Amino acid sequence: MASVASLSASVQQRVSAALAAAVPSAVDADPLLRRSDRADFQANGVLGLAKKNKANPRELAAQVVAGLPADELISEIEVSGPGFLNITVSDAAITTTLAARAADDRLGVPLTADPGTTVIDYAQPNVAKEMHVGHLRSSVIGDAIAKILEFEGETVIRRHHIGDWGTQFGMLIQYLIEHPHELDHADADTDGEASMSRLNRTYKAARTLFDADEAFKDRSRKRVVDLQAGEPETLALWQRFVDESKIYFYSVYNKLDIAIQDDDIVGESAYNDMLVETCRILEDTGVAVRSNGALCVFFDEIKGKDGEPVPLIVQKADGGFGYAATDLSAIRDRTGNLKADTLLYVVDARQALHFRMVFETARRAGWLTEEVTVKHLPFGTVLGKDGKPFKTREGETVRLVDLLDEAVERATVVVREKNEELSDEEVAERGAEVGIGAVKYADLSTSLGRDYVFDLDRMVSLTGDTSVYIQYAFARTQSILRKAGAARAVARPELPLAPAERALGLLLDEFGDALAGVADTYEPHKLASYLYAVSSAFATFYEQCPVLKPETPDDVRENRLFLCTLTGRTLRQGMTLLGIHTPDQL
Repeated sequence: MASVASLSASVQQRVSAALAAAVPSAVDADPLLRRSDRADFQANGVLGLAKKNKANPRELAAQVVAGLPADELISEIEVSGPGFLNITVSDAAITTTLAARAADDRLGVPLTADPGTTVIDYAQPNVAKEMHVGHLRSSVIGDAIAKILEFEGETVIRRHHIGDWGTQFGMLIQYLIEHPHELDHADADTDGEASMSRLNRTYKAARTLFDADEAFKDRSRKRVVDLQAGEPETLALWQRFVDESKIYFYSVYNKLDIAIQDDDIVGESAYNDMLVETCRILEDTGVAVRSNGALCVFFDEIKGKDGEPVPLIVQKADGGFGYAATDLSAIRDRTGNLKADTLLYVVDARQALHFRMVFETARRAGWLTEEVTVKHLPFGTVLGKDGKPFKTREGETVRLVDLLDEAVERATVVVREKNEELSDEEVAERGAEVGIGAVKYADLSTSLGRDYVFDLDRMVSLTGDTSVYIQYAFARTQSILRKAGAARAVARPELPLAPAERALGLLLDEFGDALAGVADTYEPHKLASYLYAVSSAFATFYEQCPVLKPETPDDVRENRLFLCTLTGRTLRQGMTLLGIHTPDQL
């Protein structure tokens, strides 16, 4: 496993050294290198350096050019405008660098120099409740970020903070005590829909009785006390609801092609034994104070519409604990026991104020130190075609499983129309991969804070910025390689590159930089955008650079097969990190 310096990094290093040679005080000066439509790269750092040193920028730029070493990396460099450097790398440098990437299992992507431990909190369904479209983004975004961080070398601990505690369980448990067969099913029954049907039936019946029968309501409230006290029978029945819900959760996540492990599910209940101590520490240290019987944390800068401070309520006046107590206890566990130095929360934007107050409280208490990075990664809403939050025609929240099933149905039609040679079994398999991939990509290709419209017709389209377009580009690389037969894929640095080959090659070299950008900012849409750009460049390459035509010279064919191979590997690795399959045939 060997990391490969990208062409941009190599150019950056050389220009930085030339800047330092021209202006000795400018050690480690940033050349402000970026991709350019005028050349391969443009360096804009000379202007600022010239201004700082009261020098003529074009003269300084000329000095920098003169100081660049004569090697095989840069083929052309010109001074443009007031001192911009337009830099073109050589064809040989492109092919040689790509060959080094191809020789490595990780495509030359380096492991992070200083890996740490990241706890990422995402995919937070609620026990005994159906998952709906609102659970989609947290699950898909969190899974992709976790995969990318792990690929970069970070130790990642997944935490699914499921809603498995609270007053509604008193009602459910009491109902199950009085109707003991309500959740019965065969031991071999692991069907998620059947599980959800049992849970729904039980919840509705319990709610109806709770609303109509005061005596049952009183028994239910006493049962909450038993649950919080850890009474064995109550806990055992609570566990039945959790286990039944897990059958359902796993079925949905299996359909969504997201792996969920039992050890990763650490819900609200896991912190129950810490809540009293959390409150005691906050009160003893003065971080929290009693206000009208409740334990509260106040913030001078956070006020309501009436101008009065809005507190974070850690413990209610009746002694009950809210989400704040659980979230603060989770921070104590994640920094104290798990030794995490980064905490990520993939939770929708509506919780921004809550997390802002929780994080500040944890800092005041000393549970979040300067050595710990904590980030709330808020995301926007999934909208319907009317631009409003996605609902059914009856105004109900859309069930996640229904949405996924419809996506697979639409994609299956597209796959069958595209390739009539596939068997029914292959069509079904490809339909699932394309349909689920389409849903995930539409989500991941949207920047976190933005809302997006859920439009299946667009999502499963073979054109435009869709997962299907990228999957089709990958499948085309594999088709070319199959048809090539015994022809070899060999990098040929001695050959000149056509414009489309250069454009594709430069993009393939940026894979590691793209991943580093995502790992740095936790924005998966940057990887999605990169993969779409590679697919578009490959489409142009495919049109303009014949690979297998008889008139293509053997050495050119080998080099183009090499580019096809590396394109396929890059697309597959990138899509895998987004949690999306790339079928060999579509």
